[in-house]
Amino acid sequence: MHTVAVLALEGVIPFDLSTPVEAFGRARLPDGRPAYRVRVCAPEREVDACDFTLRARWGLEALADADTIIVPGRADPSAAVGPEVAGALCAAAANGTRIASVCVGAFVLAATGLLDGLRATTHWLGAAELARMYPRIEVDPDVLYVDNGQFLTSAGAAAGLDLCLHMIRRDYGSAVAADSARLAVMPLEREGGQAQFIVHEHPPAPAGAALEPLLRWMEENAGRELTLADIASYAGVSTRTVNRRFREQTGTSPLQWLHRARIRQAQHLLETTAHPVDRIAAQVGFGSPTAFRERFKRQVGTSPQAYRRAFRGGGLTPPGGQKPRPGRSTSPGL
Repeated sequence: MHTVAVLALEGVIPFDLSTPVEAFGRARLPDGRPAYRVRVCAPEREVDACDFTLRARWGLEALADADTIIVPGRADPSAAVGPEVAGALCAAAANGTRIASVCVGAFVLAATGLLDGLRATTHWLGAAELARMYPRIEVDPDVLYVDNGQFLTSAGAAAGLDLCLHMIRRDYGSAVAADSARLAVMPLEREGGQAQFIVHEHPPAPAGAALEPLLRWMEENAGRELTLADIASYAGVSTRTVNRRFREQTGTSPLQWLHRARIRQAQHLLETTAHPVDRIAAQVGFGSPTAFRERFKRQVGTSPQAYRRAFRGGGLTPPGGQKPRPGRSTSPGL
């Protein structure tokens, strides 16, 4: 069974800690068996968790046995990382363990040097400070999470759940991840990024769930040849207005959102059917198989065929290329 170790350091943010505990702890395989074994570990027996004291069942030795390590944020992101913690994380990384951070937990990974030379994200309020303190990291403040293969980082608190669902999907495919998303009352993949939530001098005034019927219609009709004019016509507004509302509420444009919806549908078909890639391209609304392949690789980071090999049973090689360690369970059946 895939073991997830959640690292609780002094000043751990309870929300960041509970998100991976719940997401991975509740994930179930199609036959009902638990998908993960979750362990909360800490350098000391008791940890200050802001409003209460947490008692961890496992120490740092649990990191050595984990397949995945999650590092939640701390109340003081820039607090020093002890040599014992840094050493344990670096040793796990050298052994090929997947390591992810939630919110400002990225500061802990940055302090170890594990993110040097990589793209990463954190809560938008801390992004500038992360970039200032660790100039060797390419900090992207606008995305919900970044997957580098072995090392992953997420944005503010709720984005930690997006990242957990992404990792569940990487490990066990979309069906298990979708079931976990339903338990969390959460979409499997949210559109846009942190840009929607950054406080600007003149903040936009989004209309809440006003786009929901339009998004549902676009998803249901993604296989058709839709233009911006078609989308605006269905919404009963001008193309300029529909563009503005999309930017305000999703952080992207209508056609970009549509392309992402089509790629999501293609991923599902690649995972669950044996249809040829060209047929799937047509099914999800791409007139040209070449355009589909290019868009798929740009968005997913790999080709449709490589994605199918990775996500349709058997061993899973993550998109970043980090292969499972011998004897370690990172996919169903291992």
